[in-house]
Amino acid sequence: MNKPGQQIHSRHIEIATYEGSSDSVIVEGILHDERLIETYRPTGETHPPGTVHHMIIRMEVRGPKLIIDDIEVKMPTVPYEACIETLECLNQLKGLPIIAGFTARVKRLIGGRKGCCHLLSLLTAMAPAAVQGAWSAVIREPVGQDVFLEMAMGRVKNTCWVWREDGPLINEWRSKV
Repeated sequence: MNKPGQQIHSRHIEIATYEGSSDSVIVEGILHDERLIETYRPTGETHPPGTVHHMIIRMEVRGPKLIIDDIEVKMPTVPYEACIETLECLNQLKGLPIIAGFTARVKRLIGGRKGCCHLLSLLTAMAPAAVQGAWSAVIREPVGQDVFLEMAMGRVKNTCWVWREDGPLINEWRSKV
């Protein structure tokens, strides 16, 4: 591959998890698209470099089952006013658990013309971070084996090569609990 030329676009996704109520965490995701060069509109007029998308999703995720209790969307910068019409599309995710198959289910509910592909990208990046953040919140103190099994084994098993069901890490964890 040749050395890349001038950078023309950047996308940054930032995700952080915060303490929520006694059994929840708040997961915040920020998507920021920046056009770094001047571009042309179909009319021939120029469009200066700048922010194209700045979107924020905050969701409250409860308990070891990782249920989405609440979700809010903010769109400080969007390319078209009509984009604002998708602000409420994520509300239908309230009550869903973040479990295996979550991404596919979310794509069915809000993908394509039912929602916003940028919100979908941000939300699907937030789901694994929600698991990590919720786990960090739980293990700030020693936990019982039942909680450990539900959160650790129930959430990481078969999520990647290292945590495959027949792999050495899962077998090691099984033998310790």
